[in-house]
Amino acid sequence: MSAPHLTLASASPRRRELLARLGIEPDAVEPADIDESPLKGERPRDYALRMGLEKAAAADARGFVLAGDTVVAAGRRILPKTESAEEARRCLELLSGRRHTVFSSVVLRAPDGTARSRLQESTVRFKSLSNEEIDAYLDGGEWRGKAGGYAIQGSAEGLVQWIKGSHSGIMGLPLYETRALLKAAGFALG
Repeated sequence: MSAPHLTLASASPRRRELLARLGIEPDAVEPADIDESPLKGERPRDYALRMGLEKAAAADARGFVLAGDTVVAAGRRILPKTESAEEARRCLELLSGRRHTVFSSVVLRAPDGTARSRLQESTVRFKSLSNEEIDAYLDGGEWRGKAGGYAIQGSAEGLVQWIKGSHSGIMGLPLYETRALLKAAGFALG
């Protein structure tokens, strides 16, 4: 019996790397082209799940489609995927010395169109960041396109006092939840 066809609906190289940790190489990569604007008053957890579901639905692919989204939230405030150093600086200043929540959704759409989803919630606490630490982090460029202006798998990990939850979820794909969805769908996992 051949393995089911799997399309990863994400442009994130990090999600592909994380999926490889489960021994899964997608047959195709098809980034979803959707409007990622939060709805007025939308809660961060609802936004993360909606984005994962919409990305999975938008993929024009045969077989299974795996999609997800990661949202960094300070309280009910959804932080952006930073596009400028100034925007990243504002996020890091907001997160400095406090805890925040990272919501990571994963959605598996079956060939018949039905979708199963999981949402993983983690809490992260940054140390109090000095201007010099923020400048040094920004100079490294890891903030580009990252939710909340940081990538925990890079040098920002040295700024994190503690996490509660899923390190892989904070990176962009919660592996425990992803594994459960794939296993239930019949994917052979190591």
